[in-house]
Amino acid sequence: MDRRSFVRGTGAGVALGCASAVHAAFEPGAVADTINIGQSAVLSGTLGPSVQLMQAGARLVFDEVNAQGGIADRKLKLIPLDDAFDPAKAQANYQTLIQKHNVLACFCGVGAAATLAGLGPLRASGTPLVGATAVVDSVRDKSEGVAYYTRASQQREARALVRHLATVGIQRIAVGHIGTPGGEEVLSQVKDAAAKSNITVVGAVPVAPDASNTAAAGKSLAQLQAQAVILYLTAAPAAALVQAVWASGAAPSFYGMSILAGEVAAKLLGEKSRGIAISQVTPYPWDGAEADAIRYRQSAEKAKVPVGYHSYEGYISARVLVQAIRLAGRDPTRAGLHASLRRLRTRVATLDVDFSSGRTTGVEFVELVQVRSDGRYVR
Repeated sequence: MDRRSFVRGTGAGVALGCASAVHAAFEPGAVADTINIGQSAVLSGTLGPSVQLMQAGARLVFDEVNAQGGIADRKLKLIPLDDAFDPAKAQANYQTLIQKHNVLACFCGVGAAATLAGLGPLRASGTPLVGATAVVDSVRDKSEGVAYYTRASQQREARALVRHLATVGIQRIAVGHIGTPGGEEVLSQVKDAAAKSNITVVGAVPVAPDASNTAAAGKSLAQLQAQAVILYLTAAPAAALVQAVWASGAAPSFYGMSILAGEVAAKLLGEKSRGIAISQVTPYPWDGAEADAIRYRQSAEKAKVPVGYHSYEGYISARVLVQAIRLAGRDPTRAGLHASLRRLRTRVATLDVDFSSGRTTGVEFVELVQVRSDGRYVR
């Protein structure tokens, strides 16, 4: 496997001084002994386990901070609400978190539609949203001034993945994507990246969100005779599509984007999953030389949290949020947290994080890994 890390953010490790002005206590966001952090996310159904892992990774950070006395003698309290991937419920959750629970920030929301639905109450109240995931770039653009993303954009990911295919001599690709507007947006980004790399996209097939058409979609993909197929799908639909392609007699290489949980796909595909490559926008959790990765694994093992990309993403996003809260002053407010986030340039777990200059997405890291048949990843 040609292993490479693609270009990351520019500034790194810049220490920032605390805000000089001390905000009045008990403004929205902080009470006498608690800093409330809200979360509206899909915590049930088929997507629930992955999001719960992200939440568990974040709790490792919050628990560590609280064990050390909290931030300015205030303990961090995460208040999660399940939105079941329903935009209306997500909007109601954000209103509840802001109005009833007086949260300083919201954290780790999931999905473009849910994020879009929450922008109204978040913007009206001046509440920052940090670390939302699975949000397409068009919604990221609409969330400017509200949200701070700690994973690379999908356009960045698509370009990095297609560039890799070009370096290994792939000239004809196809795309299997979620049959939603978000999936169509990513398909357009892949096509744009392919054109810049002189790669031909010979076709694409949408897969229904309930994966009901994977047999027909796999047959259509097989007929395209692509050398490689890019999958913008979650694990179960991706595995079903791959099996349908194989059943139709084709054997292209498969490359998943980061929404595809390789360890889950490997369990579903068995020995044949060997060699599937996935672009990751979170650093390698098993890095034996990186101090933050070692610290994360030690905390995860102690708390019996599974080590992997999902929990590591939550861990990293929580580290970024905690640093920004510390920089917001002794009595942090929502406005003060926005100000510290907009100045933030730092380095966490090999990620260069930079929200300065009005950036909504503060990270550019993408790298390619392979998933083995036992579900383990290899760089």
